[in-house]
This record gives sequence, C-alpha cells and structure tokens, in this order.
Amino acid sequence: MRRKLSLIAAVLCCSLALGACSNKHNQTQTDPSGTSIDRVKTKLDVLKPVAYGSVNGLSLEPGSYISIIGRYSDDSYWKEVEAGAKQAVADLNSMLGYKGDKKIKLTYSAPEIRDDVNEQVNILDEELSREPIAIGIAAIDTTACTIQFDLASENNIPIITFDSGSDYKHVASHIATDNLAATQTAATQLAYEIEEEGEVVVFVQDSVSMTAKQRLQGFLDTISSKFPNIKIAETYRFDQLNAMREAIANEKNAALTEGEEGIKAESLSQEDVIKFIIEKYPNLKGIYATNLDTTQAVAKVLKNMEKDDLKFVGFDGGESQMNLLQDGTLNGLITQNPYGIGYATVVAAARVSLGLPNESFVNSGYTWVTKENMNLKEIKGMLY
Repeated sequence: MRRKLSLIAAVLCCSLALGACSNKHNQTQTDPSGTSIDRVKTKLDVLKPVAYGSVNGLSLEPGSYISIIGRYSDDSYWKEVEAGAKQAVADLNSMLGYKGDKKIKLTYSAPEIRDDVNEQVNILDEELSREPIAIGIAAIDTTACTIQFDLASENNIPIITFDSGSDYKHVASHIATDNLAATQTAATQLAYEIEEEGEVVVFVQDSVSMTAKQRLQGFLDTISSKFPNIKIAETYRFDQLNAMREAIANEKNAALTEGEEGIKAESLSQEDVIKFIIEKYPNLKGIYATNLDTTQAVAKVLKNMEKDDLKFVGFDGGESQMNLLQDGTLNGLITQNPYGIGYATVVAAARVSLGLPNESFVNSGYTWVTKENMNLKEIKGMLY
C-alpha cells in the first residue's frame, strides 16, 4: 500500500505542480469543505512550458482567423478542448481590445461521427480554403492528411497537432498528454491492484492514431519490463470489429451440433465482442482501456455481466466516469487536461503565426484519479 500511495503522490507532484499563469479567470467552484477551486487556473497552471497557459505578448493582427479541428464534436472531452480554445481567443481579444470585426475569430470543427477520417479530411480541406493563420488538428489517422498538410505548407499555413499527433515532419508543435508517463502509471496501478500477477486484457480505441499506439505500447513495455508475472492475454482494437465478428461467428458455428441454428457475424455488436473476450479468459484478473470510448464500452459490459471481481483502469474524466469510480466499476482513471490542450493549441497557433519559437511538444499534464482521492482539492481542479 505504501508503494501505491507513494506513486500517487509522485503523479500529483508531477501533474499538478503550479506554474506562473498570468491570466485572470473567474470560473471557480466550491468543494464540500467550502474551499474555492479555480478549475480554469488549475488546468492552465499544469501546462509545460507554462507560457502556453498565457496569451500575454501575442499581438495578432485584427481579424485573424484560427481553425481548430477535433476528432469528434460531442462528448465531455472534446467539449472541454473546444471550451479551452474559445477561452484563449476570448483572452486574446480582451488583452488586445479587439471588438466587432476586429476580433480574432475561431472555428472549432469536428466529425459528427466519432473518428470519421474522411469527414475530418473534408473539414481540413474546407478550412484550408479559408486561409487561417494556423490550423490545429487532432489527427485521427497519423498519415491520412499528408496531402492537405503539404498544401498548407505551400500556402504558409502552419499546422499544430493536439491530442493525437501526425507523422508529418513539418508540424509546428504538438500539444498532448505525455502518453508514455500516463500509461506507465496506468500499468503500474493495475499491476498493484491485481497483486502483480495474472492475466490482463487491453482494449484500444483504434489501430491508426498515434495516441492509441503510444498508450498501448507504453502499457505493454511497462508490464513486460516490471511485472514478469503478468500476462497480456489479448489486445483488441475497436476498429477490428468486423474481423472479430467473423472470427467469433466462425468459432461458435463450428461448435454447433446438427440442427442448431448458427449466428451471423453482422448480428454481433461491439458489446458482444467485448463480452466474448472477457469470457474467453476464465482466469482474467485485470482490464486496461485506452480512452473514453473504450472505458465506457467495457464498463457497460462489466456491469451487465456483474463482473465486480475484475480490476479495471481506464482513461479520461467526465461525470459518467466519476460515477464509475464511485460505484466500483473502475478502480482508477488517467484524467487528462483537454481544456488546457485547447487553450495551448490556440497559443501555439498565435505564436507560430507571429514567427515566435514553439516547443515541439507541450505537455498538458494528467492526474491519476481513484474513488479515494477524487474529492481532494488538487484532483477536483483537474476534473471536467
């Protein structure tokens, strides 16, 4: 237990260390003890370098236009990214005294269907035609936008990536969680929960995004190097649904006796696949999920199966995730800082358009959240 608490303390020290944030924000809340919590300031103070939590000195031309493109338009995480970006633009306009037509303008766009690569590429095409001073994009696929990025470069439109990066060489800056550190924490905490031995299944959001690749590899590397008695029983990526449907249907149909009706692959849902994988390993002790979608999907299946003996860690915050911690479905969460990511992306866009140097990587911070620590002031300031 002492080792577990020490690691949590280390994570808090790393991710919640206060920096200098010169902007004034009044979005405060009060915790049950009556202590005031400035959530916005907390989320900007953890950005490293701290300069990305401030718009001071960024004298953009009146009417400048910035485009931010996310991976999805409608969940708590992406709404936080959008809110952070809009606050940064509001702070710029306030600092510069821009009103009316002189205001710096921002468009936040994202696919209506989660992780729709084609729609994201279409949005990027449209935004390039509007000639923004810079574009920030959370790339769904590490290589899908290469042609558009080349076009942006030819037209002197800088590209900033956030949340999920790209293989493109000429990205001005990348703003994201330190996925290696975050997944090391998730792997270590899950290992302690299962007493450092047994089988674990990993659920990953996709096979093409940089974020998914980093969160999987970091987890696998930590387990293999530090916990030799833990076995990764299976890794399932959510974009493998059709292949898994076919495999499950073939396996079940092969076991039928004469006269029994077979099942069709297309009748199997993502939840059916998750349940099949969990049931496939009777000695399964732990589960790791790499983002909000995977965490929510696995949690739903576990609740329906009444599998309260499995230890489960995942990613991302939001009210529904906190409820899963409270009811014991989840044992821990890596909570990111999407508000800070959105804010820092606008700051990076402004800096590159002004010819100022940018950090190649801006660390947005993360927090390890459990049922036991979720009501601490330091933790509540990072929740959303």
